Amino acid sequence: MKANSLVVTDKVSEKDKNEIENTMRKQVLEVEKYPEIVFTSTSVSASKVDEGKYQVKINGELSLHGATHAVVVNARVELSANSLHAHGEIPLRQTTYGIKPVSVAGGTIKVKDDVKLTFNIVAHS
Repeated sequence: MKANSLVVTDKVSEKDKNEIENTMRKQVLEVEKYPEIVFTSTSVSASKVDEGKYQVKINGELSLHGATHAVVVNARVELSANSLHAHGEIPLRQTTYGIKPVSVAGGTIKVKDDVKLTFNIVAHS
């Protein structure tokens, strides 16, 4: 995915959201230097939860900010006759990837070292 496509989903004012996203892209992720975030799966396991619904565990490697580390992605996948819907999250510690957590809004909002990337994927045939 393109690093500059990430957005803040926490409930903050529009002004603070814009400042956080600007800081995230320029100072934290350094999107000009590291334009892509890449996940490569190494194994997948799934268990059926209900008809057409699965809990999925994906082991792989996440390349972010010039560093690559093993991660586990937990997701819920729903299949129908002509679509797939997957949603889940990837917890990570910024400092593991050489990222220094920052603060914005005059220091009133501090970004925690532990963050989670969430995703929502919908595919249709």
